[in-house]
Amino acid sequence: MEDPLDHKGKIKEPLLSSSTTKGGLRALIFIIVNEAFERLANYGLSTNLILYLTREYGIDAVNGAQILYLHSAATSFTPFIGAFLADTYVGRYFMIGFGCIACLLGVILLWLTTIIPGARPPPCVQFHDSCESASTLQLLLLYSSLGLMAIGAGGIRSSSLAFGADQLGKRDNLKRAGILESFFSWYYATVSVALFIAMTCILYIQDNLGWKVGFGIPVVLMILSTLSFFLASPIYVKSKAKAGWLDGFARVLVASFRNRSIKLSSQVTDDVYHHRKGSRLLVPSEKLRFLNKACVIRNPKEDLIPDGRASNPWSLCTVDEVEELKSLIKASTMDRHITSKFQVPAGSFTAFQLFSSVIWIALYDRVVIPLASKIRGKPTRLGLKQRIGIGILSSSAAMAALAIIESVRRKTAIKEGFSDDPNSVLHISALWLLLYFFITGFAEVFCGIGQNEFFYTELPKSMSSVASNLFEMGLSVSNLIASLLVTIVRNFFKGNDQESWLSSNINKGHYDYYYWLLAGLSLANFLYYRACSKAYGPCKGQEGNATDGGEASTDDED
Repeated sequence: MEDPLDHKGKIKEPLLSSSTTKGGLRALIFIIVNEAFERLANYGLSTNLILYLTREYGIDAVNGAQILYLHSAATSFTPFIGAFLADTYVGRYFMIGFGCIACLLGVILLWLTTIIPGARPPPCVQFHDSCESASTLQLLLLYSSLGLMAIGAGGIRSSSLAFGADQLGKRDNLKRAGILESFFSWYYATVSVALFIAMTCILYIQDNLGWKVGFGIPVVLMILSTLSFFLASPIYVKSKAKAGWLDGFARVLVASFRNRSIKLSSQVTDDVYHHRKGSRLLVPSEKLRFLNKACVIRNPKEDLIPDGRASNPWSLCTVDEVEELKSLIKASTMDRHITSKFQVPAGSFTAFQLFSSVIWIALYDRVVIPLASKIRGKPTRLGLKQRIGIGILSSSAAMAALAIIESVRRKTAIKEGFSDDPNSVLHISALWLLLYFFITGFAEVFCGIGQNEFFYTELPKSMSSVASNLFEMGLSVSNLIASLLVTIVRNFFKGNDQESWLSSNINKGHYDYYYWLLAGLSLANFLYYRACSKAYGPCKGQEGNATDGGEASTDDED
């Protein structure tokens, strides 16, 4: 593909004007718009769906919550399946296109339930004995729409970020580090703005203009999302799927086990190792050294066929295959981010975190980086691992701030005599919570975006879609850990009055202690991350310019 960047790392004009150049900013705009409108449509429907189920279908709150939980779980799980299929079999372009069509069909079906009288039970007084339950056909239509939306979201979200990064050219060109970082940041900012609009404007329309209009707007948005993606098809860079990377990992493990008796020498030449023709990786790294046995040539006459390939791929692998598996193993040890989704009252304040993230992205990308580069007289950016570390440390600071705020709130409640009334309104401003959301937004920008970029750049290109979903997979695991932690604290951590820290009465409990516990765990997580960072070594392309335990703090010119 033609290089869309000049020798100074700046974007050439042909990206904006030439009809023959593929990729670049033109393609990125369509991809980001596609993802943003899909998020608007999906979250605009799912956020208020519990009211639609209880009011229009007569489903009780418990069963409605269970339906939404299954839908949310499916929406979170399908991107992993989509990422695997995109990287291995069908390619990212096909996967996003399939996701657009599936999601569009889903939102249309859900909208039809609002305009076709027979698509839902007849109206009645909610929970009245004479209310008619939804028929099997009506529920089938409802569940089919939700299923198609989950499948479609998985197709789009699994590949959108990696597909956008594909438009920037060769990922091993270090001069693209700046624009790649900007893309990841503004991609996240655009999605955050879309979520905020979905949580406010679309919900307001549904509450005030009814379900027909409220569900019809997501249909229009999804049509725009689909058109945005397919209209730019001629200018996309479409990387082909690389089948067999999972088999390659299995072959490395089997070959290293079969060759376990081989003793590795500290002084070897590239003739000892099997590598692909034209590969720049001639000798494996010293990290995870036992895997190097998989690419050792013991007997060239027996191990290799005349064209240089391995006679038995399950006994002899290439250096590239070994290093790709090492990249996956090493990267997975970095993803230990512990977060808590537990919210204090006034959950609507979460929207301020989205605002905070967008503000921090703009400040970092448009003010801090240009100013630092001007002062130093050369392009300057924080390294990936430095940004992740700052984010984790900031999350500890955010929980500490929340603990202090909750301690003041609890003391105020007791002082005003509301110990037994958790629903009382206290003389303390809820705006103090903005400090927590402001710091959390900062942490998300550095840690969340940093991890997404880290996985994308460090893992093999053949796994780009999977790499772009590893952060979300880590969050899913962290949610399970957070749920377990809440259960443990609720049952085993109690105050002097034997009241649980997480009592249903927030004024009698000690939620401040719980937040301090999370702050401590987050600080321990930071120390663990520092140890993993040093063990991992420098990121790709920074081996010769390493500071801070192998992490380059600037993107210097060669």
